[in-house]
Amino acid sequence: MRNFLFCLILVLPSLVFAQESGEKIFLWENGAPGFEDRKDEPELAQDWWVRNIHNPSITLFKPEKPNGSFILVCPGGGFRNLGFNGEGVAPAKFLNELGVTVGVLKYRLFREEDSPYTEAHPTQDVTRAMRLVRSNAENWGIDSDRIGVMGFSAGGEVVNWVAYDANPGNAGSEDLIEHFSAQPNFQIQVYPGPLGTPTTVEADAPPVFLVAANKDECCSSTIVDTMLAYRKAGADVEMHLFSKDEHAFNMGFRSEFVSINHWPDRLKDWLEDHAYFKK
Repeated sequence: MRNFLFCLILVLPSLVFAQESGEKIFLWENGAPGFEDRKDEPELAQDWWVRNIHNPSITLFKPEKPNGSFILVCPGGGFRNLGFNGEGVAPAKFLNELGVTVGVLKYRLFREEDSPYTEAHPTQDVTRAMRLVRSNAENWGIDSDRIGVMGFSAGGEVVNWVAYDANPGNAGSEDLIEHFSAQPNFQIQVYPGPLGTPTTVEADAPPVFLVAANKDECCSSTIVDTMLAYRKAGADVEMHLFSKDEHAFNMGFRSEFVSINHWPDRLKDWLEDHAYFKK
């Protein structure tokens, strides 16, 4: 345990520093539609969380050796805050090591105290973020057929709200970003919350990687339900339900269990098996 705590002490400062190390790109030039007057309100951030998000954005993390794939990461936090470091920066750093370009989404929080938002607003944010990524595919060296989305806890619910709708582009919009499709090519769900969990999916639903701990009272059944919907449809699904640990194990380094420590390796295997690393 002493060694684990020592390692954690070494890791956490780097994560806090990394919170501001990526390139921040706002989803809308003039602020979120209907809330433009709040775009300049400062975010609040301390330790592991970020709050008071009124001008949603993605923070872009580019790998040294990009392979053309991209993943939009949606941190969790129960829509009261965002676990930006453990569920945003940490997965971004892991995926960058694999050659994946990453954008970490800061979406609006409808359960934060005095929030003016509803479920519709993070849905709008993730949809816009996916369109923004596709619109920049050429500039960022991204293959538009290898754009995925990854969610932790409440961030998994945000993923649900974009993954099962084709979200085709609106060619008639004056905003060129809106011309692009928002549907991901694949998705990764890490102990996702129950909102938006599909009861049925189409056979061509985005391939999904699911992971949770069996003792997670919130979210272990969620991945089982999604897996069953995929199996019934004959869609592409892989699920890892670990016997140890509970909720919010992030990228595994917080856990005392070896299996949880190594769950990102299973994700790497899945991404490789699906040829998302091809150049």
